[in-house]
Amino acid sequence: MIPGPPGVLTKLLTTRWLWWAGILLWAGLLWWLSSRSALPSGPEFPFKDKVLHCAYFSGGAFCLATALFAARLESPPSWAWLLAGFIFTALTGALDELHQSFTPGRMGNDPGDWLADVCGGVLGGWLAWRARRMCPDQPSFNPMAK
Repeated sequence: MIPGPPGVLTKLLTTRWLWWAGILLWAGLLWWLSSRSALPSGPEFPFKDKVLHCAYFSGGAFCLATALFAARLESPPSWAWLLAGFIFTALTGALDELHQSFTPGRMGNDPGDWLADVCGGVLGGWLAWRARRMCPDQPSFNPMAK
């Protein structure tokens, strides 16, 4: 935990509308990417598809967990952050795989992709929890305090 008055990290993490907007942008980009028959390629490496799924879904879970929990005066336990990331990505990952199954040129319904999504969700929840732990617990940190 960083001692002292709330700083830039605290202000950033407690700006809830920013994280809700991030989730909307994340979901819109996910929908757009899943609607594409061909995706841009980059350098090839082993398990590239799974790594990209994990990384992308960790970003969405980070945004969701931060929007839900970071502005609270007392942070929920770590398992709540991880569970939020897990549930969010389990549902959105399943919907994304279903969506891809209707996109020409895409397979969809890949359990490996869904598992990578969920792993990314748990990672994103954990990263959000770690970021929140770096913020001070002070009355001035509570956006509901007068």
